[in-house]
Amino acid sequence: MRLNGYRFRDTWFLPAPRRAVFDAVADLEGYPRWWPDVRSVRKIDEDTAELVCRATLPYRLVIRMRRAEQDASAGRLRVHLDGDLQGSLAARVLGHPRGTTLDITQEVVATKPLLRRLSPVARPLFQLNHALMMRRGRRGLLDRLA
Repeated sequence: MRLNGYRFRDTWFLPAPRRAVFDAVADLEGYPRWWPDVRSVRKIDEDTAELVCRATLPYRLVIRMRRAEQDASAGRLRVHLDGDLQGSLAARVLGHPRGTTLDITQEVVATKPLLRRLSPVARPLFQLNHALMMRRGRRGLLDRLA
């Protein structure tokens, strides 16, 4: 993998119905209401939105997400990413008797010049920043679904 390439995998257990989790994750425009690190979302068209994110480290990411797949019955979501990160994000929403598991896989290349330059030495910090952002996202989604 390239020095500025990242692969992230997160699994969230959510004690909520599968459909409620799927609907919340598919609604990009709603992210700022429950995910504090997603600062804004601008809808571009029916399949595309631009998100501005800022986690713990003092930089923001502008990411354009374009829907590639949205299948509620199969619990699958996939988007193409462009902007400060390029790549893809796939989510799988799986229901079971006690709630729902949300598996998220991101494969990205950092294209923001600052991230590209610093990736060789700051990679562990960028990974920690991502982990903290995802932790706050899970917490926010739990509150939203409660």
